Amino acid sequence: MSKEFVQEAMDTSEKFSCNEGDILFQEGEPANHFFILLKGCVLLSQGKQGPTVHMARHTGEFIGWSTPTGRDFFSASAKCLKTANLLKFERDRFLRILETNSENAAILFKRLAKELGKRLIETYPTIV
Repeated sequence: MSKEFVQEAMDTSEKFSCNEGDILFQEGEPANHFFILLKGCVLLSQGKQGPTVHMARHTGEFIGWSTPTGRDFFSASAKCLKTANLLKFERDRFLRILETNSENAAILFKRLAKELGKRLIETYPTIV
């Protein structure tokens, strides 16, 4: 992605921290924002205490993919398992940036698709 696109996107983000046990969002809530993990660990699960869908623990991981993919509501819940530092992006502001940067948007969605595919493969053992 271009340096200018990344900077424009970063300018719309805000730094956000959560403590162990804090809930970032719950399944079914409006998907008005998403996060990029900088440090920490966030558990993604179905429902309030359902099965684990994914454990975000690597810098740069996307949390709340429902937001930029056109879903109106979160498909999972996100809970901080230990103190985490994140970047928080507001849905409408971010989507406006994507609309004016089609090449960069394509790269971003390609990377997001790769990440979602990886997460899907990780969940196979829980559904078989």
